Amino acid sequence: MTFRLYDTATREVRDFVPLEEGKAGIYVCGLTVQSEPHVGHVRSAVNFDVLQRWLRHTGYDVTFIRNVTDIDDKILAKAESLGRPWYAHAAVMQRELAKAYAALNVAPPTYEPLATGHVPEMLELIETLIEKGHAYPAADGSGDVYFDVRSWPSYGELTRQQVDDMEAAEDADPRGKRDPRDFALWKGRKQSEPETASWPSPWGRGRPGWHIECSAMAGKYLGSAFDIHGGGVDLRFPHHENEQAQSRAAGHPFASYWMHNAWITTAGEKMSKSLGNSLTIPSVLERYRGIELRFYVVAAHYRSHVEFSFEALDEAAAGFRRIEGFLERAGEVAPGELPAAFVAAMDDDLGTPAAVAVIYDTVRDGNKADDPAPYAAQVLAMLDVLGLHPADPAWGARADDQRLTDAVDTLLAGLLEQRAEARANKDFSTADAIRDRIKAAGIEVEDTPDGPKWSLEAGTK
Repeated sequence: MTFRLYDTATREVRDFVPLEEGKAGIYVCGLTVQSEPHVGHVRSAVNFDVLQRWLRHTGYDVTFIRNVTDIDDKILAKAESLGRPWYAHAAVMQRELAKAYAALNVAPPTYEPLATGHVPEMLELIETLIEKGHAYPAADGSGDVYFDVRSWPSYGELTRQQVDDMEAAEDADPRGKRDPRDFALWKGRKQSEPETASWPSPWGRGRPGWHIECSAMAGKYLGSAFDIHGGGVDLRFPHHENEQAQSRAAGHPFASYWMHNAWITTAGEKMSKSLGNSLTIPSVLERYRGIELRFYVVAAHYRSHVEFSFEALDEAAAGFRRIEGFLERAGEVAPGELPAAFVAAMDDDLGTPAAVAVIYDTVRDGNKADDPAPYAAQVLAMLDVLGLHPADPAWGARADDQRLTDAVDTLLAGLLEQRAEARANKDFSTADAIRDRIKAAGIEVEDTPDGPKWSLEAGTK
């Protein structure tokens, strides 16, 4: 069976026919690193991780690009509120994002470009659009450059909208626009913004608009035409609509297929930072293992909206533990062949709910069999494809590290309590002796307003 996917542009399930036989180019819009990643963010990463894993399993040579937006209005505002440079804040949040991906065994992309590292490509694309009559510098002296939506008759085709029915773009001051729906390709620097958040351009110092970033990076790493463009369903408009318009207006065919994952909602609303209902990955992982959270995400179809609840996550975690229990009883086996029903489910627009049902059915049959090993081999093969193999080193190493951390925490707790008591009694010689004892073990202790914090000394294992 040929892999089939739901193309958001045509709104139908289509056979996947790559531009080059045996190869697949995928571009997924990554996150804007303004705050800690939450469960809703990670859903998109897991969904498209499953896509690339399945295509690779079926023999495709996959080039997978997932960008990071490390400069925009929200990053500047958040950094200012925290009193830190914007680039420092973006770097810290990018590291948190990398930890979240790793905690859920999201495989690294082929390339993970940063927006700030590709300003020359963006400027080149903007100049091409101006030359072709599809963009213009604002006449108000702001240094802004806009895409002229009226110049591109196909604008709105991705989301099937008419220009006159669209609301005004809110990404820049409307006074410099010919049409309120024109969107910013380049934003002139404002006096209130740090100079480090701007780059020289033919129109003065400034920074790129959000949409031009992805068009430029996709073009650099995948060429003017590529196979699949993905992201969250909330990106369809205006982000992906604008990406497609500016890329095709510049003469690039751009994406052949569009795939969008649905939201994870809480109380019926999209999980987001602005609603204050986000669940950060570190907080969720205090209650569940990463493999259990990934199983919860994978078990839902990527196009299905999921209403998050800890009750549902409890159920998913319990279900996965039953699968692990069966594998433990079956003993050590190597992954076997994939069941035909599993393959059919995955080839049908990544039908992970049906694929997970095959896993459960195989576990049930294995529990009834005199020899569960063949069934366990199939289960391992299916879990492996979904990034859920319990023996994957990505899980084991992190689990061992966490167990070691917990053990050290327990052992240190008593010593730190004794040290705190000595300090409270002004017995500083005893307190210092305890600290020296800890330091001799290769552990640094830092006294903070929230209590002592420990870390391994540099170079210590």
